This record gives sequence, structure tokens and C-alpha cells, in this order.
Amino acid sequence: VQLQASGGGLVQAGGSLRLSCAASGRTFRRQAVSWFRQAPGMERAFVGGINRSGGIFYADSVKGRVTISTDSAWNTVYLQMNSLRPEDTAVYYCAAGSSVISSNLQSTSAYAYWGQGTLVTVSS
Repeated sequence: VQLQASGGGLVQAGGSLRLSCAASGRTFRRQAVSWFRQAPGMERAFVGGINRSGGIFYADSVKGRVTISTDSAWNTVYLQMNSLRPEDTAVYYCAAGSSVISSNLQSTSAYAYWGQGTLVTVSS
């Protein structure tokens, strides 16, 4: 499966963005799908994800400010981000994998497929 992430951009602090991760080749059905982000000089970090059972999990740093959802066909996964802060500035990546389980949902090494990343810049 190929992933295409989009929706990044420049936004002022307090603003909102919705990122999209579109699948081609196959749908996200029966796969875990997560969002990660990587700020300059930092390791790639888990933002939130959906496991294969449909359970949704968020990192503490974004909980209450982001929402993950999918379209009905499981072709696209969205990351709605509200109340953005300058520290949310990063390249955001979506990732998918059929062997991801809840205990390794936050581990980058668990995912077989990655999108190319989309840059989110939050100005103060």
C-alpha cells in the first residue's frame, strides 16, 4: 500500500489544520494507521493512531486537541488538529501496518508503510 499525506501548512497559534493520509493499492481495512511527527533535531514521535480493532489512541502531548478519523471506505485517515501551538511544528507522517498491535502502536519500527510527510508550521 502507498500512502499520501497532505494538508500541512502555515497556521497561527490557536489555529486548526486537518491532515489527510490517503491509501492507494489497498485500503486501510485490517491495518493499524498512525500519525507521527518529527521536529528538527528530534526523533520521530507518535501523535495518535487507530489499531486494527478500531481503537483510537493519542499521545499525551496532543490529547484533547487532535482527533483521528477515517472515511467510510477506509481509504483515508484524517488528523484534525485544533488549538495548535508552536511546539506542534514538525513534519507529520502517516504510517500503516498489518502486524501492528496495541502494545507497539507507538513504535515506528512496527509500521511497514510510510507516507512522505507533510510540514506543519505553527507561528506564535
